[in-house]
Amino acid sequence: MPFQSIEPRRLYRQIADQIRTLIKQGEFTPGSRLPPERDLARQLGVSRPSVREALIALEVEGLVEVRIGSGIYVRAPDPLTASRTADAAAGPFELLRARYVIESECAAIAAKSAKRAQVQAIGDALDEMDREMDAGRQPLPSDRLFHLRIAEATGNGALVHVIKLLWDERTGELFSKLEHHYDSPQLWRSAMSEHRAVLASIAAHDADAARAAMQRHMNQAYKRFSKGWNARMS
Repeated sequence: MPFQSIEPRRLYRQIADQIRTLIKQGEFTPGSRLPPERDLARQLGVSRPSVREALIALEVEGLVEVRIGSGIYVRAPDPLTASRTADAAAGPFELLRARYVIESECAAIAAKSAKRAQVQAIGDALDEMDREMDAGRQPLPSDRLFHLRIAEATGNGALVHVIKLLWDERTGELFSKLEHHYDSPQLWRSAMSEHRAVLASIAAHDADAARAAMQRHMNQAYKRFSKGWNARMS
């Protein structure tokens, strides 16, 4: 297989570029199945999450198709998407790890500095999430609001700006495509219980507990996305 080793520090885009080139050169023809994710990771010398991010980018571009329980297949060229290239500042799994670092500290700082009104505002965002789910809608806007209000409770404008930037990526095309492979009301309910634990720790002004609760939430989010993708491939 004519793959070239990729430096670990590089992002999903270099992986996607290489697979895209092989597809265009006819190494993988329309209708053919790409090698399994673990084989691609081994041949490219990168992690499996990085390969997943590249495959998601290629799916957004219309070059490949994810088939439940079967794998990734090359699609016939589509003139409408032939010149399209999926791009983002970070891949979905990379973004989750960044949020783990930054948002856990935001939660800890908020636990130390949040005023009563700010704690109430965080709780209001969770109540809105509940209402959205009860109405059968994905509560992504109120989820964003929950995390943003935690950042606002830190009293640090720079952190608020960073969280907004992270959420711009969170609601982007690549992350949305990954979410499509795992999303369900049951998983949102699981996320809600994690959110409640974060709120309880902030309300108790327990910085260590708030940090740990947000870390658990982000770790579980990472696992949910990975599990959802793996289920599609099995």
